[in-house]
Amino acid sequence: MRVVLVGPCGAGKSTIAAELAARGVEAIAVGQEHSIIRDLWRRPAADLVVFLDASLETVRERRGADWPAWLYEEEQRRLSEARAHADLVLDTGRLTVGEVVERILRALEKAGQHGT
Repeated sequence: MRVVLVGPCGAGKSTIAAELAARGVEAIAVGQEHSIIRDLWRRPAADLVVFLDASLETVRERRGADWPAWLYEEEQRRLSEARAHADLVLDTGRLTVGEVVERILRALEKAGQHGT
């Protein structure tokens, strides 16, 4: 099964993709936040679309205290369609990497049971 990960810079897409890959799950981190193509996140066919959310404060902790609010807001605008269509939305500022991965694995298992 394939997981597509979307979210703002600093939300943990690369980290979560690597953790899922280590467990044998194909995971693609889509840079939707950098693209004006509104449906870029749809391009790799996915069994599960996961929106990894992170507050501006969390992004600043991970990317630097000077991460601009205007850029974060622009990323959120670009991500709005992906968020609206995501199968799962997880706040990576409130969950550990392990908790995020576990929730994704549970969602994949549930999706597989329902044939999606």
